[in-house]
Amino acid sequence: MSTVENRCRLVLIAPEIADPQEAARVMADALKGGDVASVIIPQYGLDDSAFQKLAEALVPVVQEAGAAALIAGDSRVAGRVRADGLHIEANPEALAEAVEKHAPKMIVGGGNAQDRHKALEVGEAQPDYIFFGKATGDIKPEAHPKNVALGEWWSSMVEIPCIVMGGTDPASVLMIADSGAEFAALRLAVFGEPGRAAQIVQEVNALLDEKAPRLQG
Repeated sequence: MSTVENRCRLVLIAPEIADPQEAARVMADALKGGDVASVIIPQYGLDDSAFQKLAEALVPVVQEAGAAALIAGDSRVAGRVRADGLHIEANPEALAEAVEKHAPKMIVGGGNAQDRHKALEVGEAQPDYIFFGKATGDIKPEAHPKNVALGEWWSSMVEIPCIVMGGTDPASVLMIADSGAEFAALRLAVFGEPGRAAQIVQEVNALLDEKAPRLQG
């Protein structure tokens, strides 16, 4: 039996696939692999119109699987496609503004917190979560040690949940789980080989079930 209620859960970052149908197919397949708390959908290099079409294809797929669909950056697109929330990677001021405008109707979270001072500024806005790392920051097999350390510090003293960006190795979630962070985010680790995405999500959940420490709460 999965104990997803009280251990670190998986967050997916949508892959950089411009074709909406192909992106939706890959995402639907990945979500068959098991528990995913939420999916963050970045704009990458798409113009606003193409991004909206992509979001229109992805959001229902994510929601049907029981995960929260979070649009990165664009509140208009998030509103039009009835996404569950907004992910803001800009400065703390932009995040505070988004929280004021869209919460609690929408989930609003984000980061760009490279150090403890910035993190506390982000926390002052009372977002639904704080994100350590960048959504496209998975450039090494392991999670960036600085982000893991920030997650450990944050989760030991602040009630707002945190998401820590993982690396290109699916097992990088364990380092994040050990830090006490509530969520571990993966992108290339899951979508680097789209054909294996569901299997990797399944393996990551099994790994977290078996080895992740239980969260207090």
